[in-house]
Amino acid sequence: MTDPTSRLSVGDEAPDFTLRDQHGREQRLSSLRGVRHAAVVFYPFAFSGICTGELRGIRDGLEDFQTDDIQVFAVSCDPIYSLRTWADQEGHFFPLLSDFWPHGQVARAYGVFNERTGAAGRGTFLVDRDGRIAWCHVGGPGEARDFRDYRAALAALRSRP
Repeated sequence: MTDPTSRLSVGDEAPDFTLRDQHGREQRLSSLRGVRHAAVVFYPFAFSGICTGELRGIRDGLEDFQTDDIQVFAVSCDPIYSLRTWADQEGHFFPLLSDFWPHGQVARAYGVFNERTGAAGRGTFLVDRDGRIAWCHVGGPGEARDFRDYRAALAALRSRP
């Protein structure tokens, strides 16, 4: 499913990025090419109500997001220091990536940056091993994600030859 507000569609090459995680380590999407699928999950703000619930959903269902076959990257425009505090508080052991500077550059590349709020929107992109968008969904402000569609798309991707 593709939302008309996203500039990316299924089959498009996923924009590569190198961002720092909550520990200050660089994470590069293209490092997964030929090895693993990726789930790139954009969210507006650490510590906010809906985002906290969504990231807890990822944490509590981590086996659907991070395995030998898939890597999750949760991306916001928060600085790494906020992400580290939030990760420690919430027990997030998957990469929380900071798109803080240049502010929102990766969110813009994926077509999910909200200029009015200065934050990423709620975009979810499933990237296959070839670096192409296999599935995506962009929700509106204040709309919590339903990861059931993501899980179905991941199951379909895993069943491809």
